[in-house]
Amino acid sequence: MKIKLFVCYTLLILISFSGYSQERSIASGDKKYENLEYVDAIATYEKVAEKGYQDEKLFQRLGNAYYFNADFEKAAKWYSALFSMNKNQGSEYLYRYSQTLKSTGEYDKAAKMLDQFNKATGNDLRAKLYEKHKNYLEEIKSNSGRFEIVDAGINSEYSDYGGSFFGDKLVFASARDTGGVSKNIFKWNNQSFTNLYASKIGLDNNLEAPKRFDNKINSKFHESTPVFTKDGKTMYFTRNNFLNGKRGKDSKSVTLLKMYKSTLVDGQWANIAELPFNSDNYSVAHPALSLDEKTLYFASDMPGTLGQSDLFKVTINENGTYSTPENLGAKINTEGRETFPTISAENELYFASDGRPGLGGLDIYVTRLDENQNIGEIQNIGEPVNSPKDDFSFLIDSETRKGFFTSNRDGGKGFDDIYKFTETKKLICEQSLIGVIKDKESGEILTEVKVSLLDENFKVIQESTTDNLGQYRFEVVCGKTYYVRVEKENYETGEKGISISNKSNVSRLDFEFEKRIKPIGLGTDLAKTLNIPIIYFDLDKSFIRKDAAYELEKIMIVMNDFPKLKIEIRSHTDSRQTEKYNNALSERRAKATRDWLVKKGINANRLTAKGYGESQLVNHCADGVKCSEAEHQENRRSEFVIVSME
Repeated sequence: MKIKLFVCYTLLILISFSGYSQERSIASGDKKYENLEYVDAIATYEKVAEKGYQDEKLFQRLGNAYYFNADFEKAAKWYSALFSMNKNQGSEYLYRYSQTLKSTGEYDKAAKMLDQFNKATGNDLRAKLYEKHKNYLEEIKSNSGRFEIVDAGINSEYSDYGGSFFGDKLVFASARDTGGVSKNIFKWNNQSFTNLYASKIGLDNNLEAPKRFDNKINSKFHESTPVFTKDGKTMYFTRNNFLNGKRGKDSKSVTLLKMYKSTLVDGQWANIAELPFNSDNYSVAHPALSLDEKTLYFASDMPGTLGQSDLFKVTINENGTYSTPENLGAKINTEGRETFPTISAENELYFASDGRPGLGGLDIYVTRLDENQNIGEIQNIGEPVNSPKDDFSFLIDSETRKGFFTSNRDGGKGFDDIYKFTETKKLICEQSLIGVIKDKESGEILTEVKVSLLDENFKVIQESTTDNLGQYRFEVVCGKTYYVRVEKENYETGEKGISISNKSNVSRLDFEFEKRIKPIGLGTDLAKTLNIPIIYFDLDKSFIRKDAAYELEKIMIVMNDFPKLKIEIRSHTDSRQTEKYNNALSERRAKATRDWLVKKGINANRLTAKGYGESQLVNHCADGVKCSEAEHQENRRSEFVIVSME
């Protein structure tokens, strides 16, 4: 009996000691985790887990530590254990688990997790994008197969990533041996801090052996993602919060990322200064310059960020100051990570995101910016550049269609690797829109005709003039609708619409120009005499439609040509609604037309406006008569009658 009691007592001591030891190990792992020392935290947590210890918080942090280190397959293992223990997890775990499942090729299971994520979140932008693009794999497939990729040939067993063109060199970040006796270790992944290296670009995008970029730029902490001005005299780059030998920390003693500027003086990089919108309390990183070098794009988690990191921009003022950072908004940013922006010579914004429907981890996306830097349609650039792992930092030479990107995909040499590529087919389908303009009566070729290209909202986006063969040319995007406007003195302004096919080819739109008819007198209806179509209004509306605005511009031109001309604007409605209502509606329409012309510079004294309601129908569509919408539309019109020539 005593022996049994002793054995039980001994076992109790051992169990208690084991429990205490596990708790102490977990506490040690928690400290490392909270200090972002993920590799060390993983080592501690897994020792405990291997002994059979199961805990929801332990599985959460193991999954997170691998997820934040972009080891998605191992993250999936621990998230799977987490959901097996308790399926009722927060929305972020649903999303992260779905991302890691993609990395293992389990897209159906990932889709189920995303469906649960949608139910749990509601207004989350990632959920909305997934609902909008449920067939995202097919969309990505249609964009795939456009690149030939190979290892760039300069990778180490450590992390090599990012890159920027600097003359005939590629400047990138690397955690390879710093060359010193001791190494500074980044506890997040237990690798050396990264420095900038430069490699000369040879024929066929081949890279020569890399060399350290500059000792004044490189420090004992991270340097990465540089961008250079076209003249090569200014660079912006990312570095840990470290300047003049002083290391900055946030409230949790973490050294975050900042952006810095340096200028080239006598062949040496000098005047290193941090940008004024940096902070010790949030990260600012990965600069990119607009084509005119007046706008600086970057990634940050500063206040106002929609997700874990967003894309922002600032204006670079002529005096060297910067505007307040502006978030690019929900059209591009999500609750996930948007990061590593680059701008191509064709004004395309490439960036990486894990918040949009993709193949897993960070995928690379692209959007075309217009002349005002507005964001266009966003597309996943597809395989093989994108993979189930992290793919980011896309850099392309728009002329050669060659470039580089970074990935931690399977089969690489190190933690992150740089790959070179050749784009064999553009993602954004483009073709030429051409045409010839002739005199309608004589067939004569017309030169020096002003030709304007308008988008579907009737906004002028390009302008040109016909050459000595009467030809014009615009570069347009496939699948879009455009309008072409032609203008020449003593000729009627002409405009036609065209829908561009989805094939890369040439579209054609010719014009026959009519000479402007000038003999006019009292009582003349400008719409008939000058071949100006009727100004139409939508049902029950009195605002000027986009197509109507174009026709009113013709009226404006005529009145400018004849400065003594006075007209009466006569507005009419269809027979629907009551007579009283239609009289009031036509009055509002007539006044809206007059106000538009006044706003464009026509003296109000030259214009009168009168509504006629349904009293002057142009067809049989009176009260009680069944008519089509098109027939009713004929009665919703405005006319322009000359009442004075002096």
